[in-house]
Amino acid sequence: MSTVRLTVAQAVVRFLEVQSVERDGRTQRFFAGCWGIFGHGNVAGIGEALLEREVERNAGDAPHALRYHQGRNEQAMVHTAVAYARHRDRLAAFAVTASVGPGSTNMVTGAALATINRLPVLLLPGDTFATRVANPVLQELEDPRAGDVSVNEAFRPVSKYFDRTERPEQLPAALLHAMRVLTDPAETGAVTLALPQDVQAEAHDWPAELFAERVWHVARPLPEPALVERAAAAIRSAQRPLLVSGGGTIYADANDALRQFAEDTGIPVAETQAGKGSLPYDHPQSVGAIGATGTTAADALAADADLVIGVGTRYSDFTTASRTVFGHPDVRFVNLNVASFDAHKLSALPLIADARLGLDALTEALASWRADPAHTQRATDLAREWDQTVESAYRSEHAPLLAQSRVLGTVNELSDPRDVVVCAAGSIPGELHKLWRTRDRKGYHVEYGYSCMGYEIPGGLGVSMAVDDETDERDVFVLVGDGSYLMMNSELATCVQEGRKIIVILVQNHGFASIGALSESLGSQRFGTRYRERTGSGLDGDLLPVDLAANAASLGADVIRAENADELREAVLAAKKSTRTTVIHVETDPLVPAPDSPAWWDVPVAEVSSLASTRDARAVYEKHKSQQRPHLTPMERND
Repeated sequence: MSTVRLTVAQAVVRFLEVQSVERDGRTQRFFAGCWGIFGHGNVAGIGEALLEREVERNAGDAPHALRYHQGRNEQAMVHTAVAYARHRDRLAAFAVTASVGPGSTNMVTGAALATINRLPVLLLPGDTFATRVANPVLQELEDPRAGDVSVNEAFRPVSKYFDRTERPEQLPAALLHAMRVLTDPAETGAVTLALPQDVQAEAHDWPAELFAERVWHVARPLPEPALVERAAAAIRSAQRPLLVSGGGTIYADANDALRQFAEDTGIPVAETQAGKGSLPYDHPQSVGAIGATGTTAADALAADADLVIGVGTRYSDFTTASRTVFGHPDVRFVNLNVASFDAHKLSALPLIADARLGLDALTEALASWRADPAHTQRATDLAREWDQTVESAYRSEHAPLLAQSRVLGTVNELSDPRDVVVCAAGSIPGELHKLWRTRDRKGYHVEYGYSCMGYEIPGGLGVSMAVDDETDERDVFVLVGDGSYLMMNSELATCVQEGRKIIVILVQNHGFASIGALSESLGSQRFGTRYRERTGSGLDGDLLPVDLAANAASLGADVIRAENADELREAVLAAKKSTRTTVIHVETDPLVPAPDSPAWWDVPVAEVSSLASTRDARAVYEKHKSQQRPHLTPMERND
């Protein structure tokens, strides 16, 4: 048997370089590179291996060498990798390496985000010595109850697959299991391979075939014909059906199939956060965002729907408005999802299949059937009414500070149809879900599975890299509030270093606007949500004297300050023309509400309180709580 002598770290890098995926006859390399910050736990292992390959690539000896990218924060590196994978429809990904201790645990939040959003990323945290000869090493967690525990155990609950390589012989199986999970649309998420620092540097004679080119087929599972017929029968019997499209529609490149289904059947289509862009905003069957951040059109249709067809959605509490938005007493569900776990939710009839093939099968099974024309027309009319509301919000003349909706409207108007908007946390995602006019299936990128503050700038970097790797032409607009900006602005420096352009719209409203509004609605009076100097009575003094525009400039970005609507327009147009990362700083009024639907979100209110505001909020909470539905009725009953 032919062998190759390499260290464990060198073997990992060589293996990753030769992994490809194939879907629909198109084959492409899976790993775009490796992000890393080096410390004593990985510098002589993975770090040395990446350096060796870079030297060989520069000499012309390794054209497919894994490219190294340097980040500023370990969590941010994972966010960048996840955003890249999302824009590439999960068909390409990054590895991310960090040292032992805090370097590794900094990645845990990113791992949770990846797994919740069903997006692939390979994490390679350093670990303490497998031999334990020098224990306790720097940054090691000592557990007096067990000798084989390290801080990397924190990755177990947030990873779809976890392994620790304590002997070289264990590595091939770990790598193959990692690829199996990363490339499976039903199972994908964060995969963690913990690598003890001594094992990384240990040499071994590897079977040469471990480093042979390997292609992983990304399957499109077909739906079971009998279940397609049962689902079609349920749809035919419905008077007011509604389709809810999630991120699975977009990852499966099923947008054309969804459009055909909607046009052939006349069934209106609502969208989750991850599914926004499933149809263009102005398609006759598109009724926009659904749920707690939904449009009045989608939520009104959801309230009356007697059948809901979920496609590629995991039905988060925002999508279902904490199980209050689907109000029909006999509502039934049909769920088309590649993952059985999601397909069975809400007591649905499960169609476990690829979204594109499942929609094609349903379209064929429903040939010549159409929903009641009055239902279809009502949906179109409601969507048009909402679009007029959006137009009014976009043109808001609030002064002296701009309304946030005016900022969104200006960016939407001046961006090209194929440009991408990136966001994650605060008040902006809710407004984007309701108000953003999405015109392209990849034009909307809001991370709302974990809604992680700090995702926006590294996420925008990941999207920009994905756009370049696809030789696409899109600008990437990052919309971020001051609270989230302060969490993680460091990757502006990485954008500059990598020569990547993003346009950051930095919305300064001096606090946590989203939680402030939520706090007020719950009777907590915006406590702890404003950025103010401390006085004798609390954090209620003057605004903090921070200059976020100057901060962005210090990290190497170009900065434009916009004080009004005209200056904002000029700034966006200038940023579009630029080839560099540009931050546009604009101040808004956090107390101007955006248009809303009556949908609800379940956040418990204190049952007893000395505060009248809290007691009033509790009464409202109990009213909404009484409207929650368990959705336990079987899809098909024998009665």
